[in-house]
Amino acid sequence: MPSAVSLQSTLVVAAAAPAEAQSLRLGGLTPLTTIDFPGRLAAVVYCQGCPWRCGYCHNPELLDATAPPALPWERALAFLQSRRGLLDGVVFSGGEPTLQAALPAALAEVRALGLQTALHTGGMYPGRLAALLAQLDWVGLDIKALPQRYDAITATPGSGARAWDALEVLLAHGTDHECRTTWHAGLFGVDELLDLARTLAARGVRRWALQECRTPGAPAWALTDAHRQQLAALFPSFALRRA
Repeated sequence: MPSAVSLQSTLVVAAAAPAEAQSLRLGGLTPLTTIDFPGRLAAVVYCQGCPWRCGYCHNPELLDATAPPALPWERALAFLQSRRGLLDGVVFSGGEPTLQAALPAALAEVRALGLQTALHTGGMYPGRLAALLAQLDWVGLDIKALPQRYDAITATPGSGARAWDALEVLLAHGTDHECRTTWHAGLFGVDELLDLARTLAARGVRRWALQECRTPGAPAWALTDAHRQQLAALFPSFALRRA
């Protein structure tokens, strides 16, 4: 997930959006990405706020839900309108997009422009995710660990059950998706990582990406070629993403 950047202030503001969408709190926008929405040229909007406090968070500046928005939704929408015919879709990332009640209205406005929509989520609100899936073409779901490991990672009691419930919701609906795990080898070892992969495969996950934790001081990966082969054999689509 790329870091959020602010949109230049020279954009022409679009016509006033409905009040609900206007209240979407954004921390920034990436004008173009080829990696965050598979097979599409997309922009990424970063939603402000997240209820979890993972020590290796890639966008910690987006955690505070009460921080002043860096980018009004009207300006983001104006940018997207100006890129119709050039972009294929828009990714709602964060932070945690499903934290915000305005997300469904914002998704509807983007889809009204003829753009496809994608969501990056940690799955902390499985009920909200279920309600959004009809508006989404693709979901990137972070599965951080086996359920019993979550509370130590997120500093939030009960977070593991929520994330794994969200996985079940996603699998049952059939929306195109990818599960991905950012592995901090100081939080759990290779044997537990292999158990995680086997559990995901047994649940029906077909696309899994293992991402390197980039936090300074994180232990180096201890994956051997044999480990990589074991992981790859579990999924029809498997990716290793290193810094």
